[in-house]
Amino acid sequence: MAASDLINLSGLMDDAKCFAFVRQHRWPGGVRCPACDSSSVIRDGCDDTQPARQRYRCKACPSRFDDLTGTVLAGRHQPLRVWVLCLYFMGLNLSNRQIALELGLDGSDVQTMTEQLRRGLVAKAPEVTLEGEVEIDEVYVVAGHKGQPAAVAKRGGSGAAASWQARRDAARWRRTNHRSLA
Repeated sequence: MAASDLINLSGLMDDAKCFAFVRQHRWPGGVRCPACDSSSVIRDGCDDTQPARQRYRCKACPSRFDDLTGTVLAGRHQPLRVWVLCLYFMGLNLSNRQIALELGLDGSDVQTMTEQLRRGLVAKAPEVTLEGEVEIDEVYVVAGHKGQPAAVAKRGGSGAAASWQARRDAARWRRTNHRSLA
């Protein structure tokens, strides 16, 4: 990991720096419209309650948006620095209770925050595609119910996991063939 990838936590305590950090990581190539992905975007003032939160207007479509539009942080009541700290503490594997104590928040609020952050992280994770050769080591095969293979065989063995459609079709075949032989 390069030294530029490390985050100075004390430097993120300022809301303006937090918003600059979000801008930098959200749009590394410049601000883009979340609606049409156009780069023809102009600044359109700042938020009334959070002056560091920049507003934008897209010239390609009628969209207006800000730094947090379309993220899991949009529409939240906690300041951005609280969210950044919560994410940092999650990275340190602190429990929700410990995070609540550190941030001076209620445990249920931190539970909601961590759930939303995790949901946002999972949504951004690329889909995994497996390819190539797969090797398996040390396979453990269960002999049956508490070591009684006869009980497994009696209940259908590993075929018990077969689809119910296959079992239904086999039973139907036995019924129809039995009638035609009689």
